[in-house]
This record gives sequence, structure tokens and C-alpha cells, in this order.
Amino acid sequence: MTRYDDAMQLALHEAERALQHGDVPVGAVILGVDGAVLAQAHNDREGSGDPTAHAEVLAIRRAAASRGVWRLEGCTLVVTLEPCTMCAGAIVLSRLERVVYGALDPKAGAAGSLWDVLRDRRLNHRPEVLPGVLAEPSSALLTAFFEGQR
Repeated sequence: MTRYDDAMQLALHEAERALQHGDVPVGAVILGVDGAVLAQAHNDREGSGDPTAHAEVLAIRRAAASRGVWRLEGCTLVVTLEPCTMCAGAIVLSRLERVVYGALDPKAGAAGSLWDVLRDRRLNHRPEVLPGVLAEPSSALLTAFFEGQR
């Protein structure tokens, strides 16, 4: 059990909400410096018709709006799936301190699986990365979704 299990449970609940409109079940939660939930979101590409409506991007936008600043220094992103390159870029640009994720994404992951954008020394910000938190339920939700698509 990690200190991020409760936040990952919230992210998993968000991921399940994505299923209501046929989207890939990915959920994200952003915790403030004090550990309180600042924002939560789920994938909404299908519902909104927006290709950038990944859970991480939506949560980052909501957290920045909540704080009134774009810099999310000291904040932690908890997400059910390893971020893609677009989301990794948004994470770096928003200055999140830490990224905690559940399932690995060997096809599009940008936090160590396929690429490692988050720890790339050429960038001006590198958040701490904690993989594998509640990986099994995160993976199971995604596997069930994609098996239903076949």
C-alpha cells in the first residue's frame, strides 16, 4: 500500500466515468501541496470531440484554474495510465512535482515505457515519477474496455 492508493482509487472512479460515453477509461487526480484534491478528470475525447481531452490535460487545466496560476509546483498528478507524449509535455510545462501512474503503456507511454519525456535531461523540468501504483486494477479496466472493442 502506498500513500497514493486513495488518490488512485479516485482516479479509477474517474476512469470508469469515461466508459459512460465510450471513451478509453483513463482517470486523473491532481493533489495540492497539502495532499488535498485540486482537480479530477477522465478522458473525454469521444464526449467532447476534442482530441486533446485526455484525463491528464483536463485535470491540469482544472487544477490551474482552481489555483489561479499555471504553475502547479508542489502538486502531484495521479493517473491510471502512463502518460502519452502530449500529456507528458503538458506535465513538464505545468511544472508538476510528481507523477504517479498505474498501468504501463508500452505502445504510447512517455514516462519510461516507449519514451521517457518526463525524465529527459534536455528539458527544463523533470518531475519525480512513481509507476505501478494500483497497476492491476488500472490494467484490468483498460483490458476489459479494449476486449469489448474487438
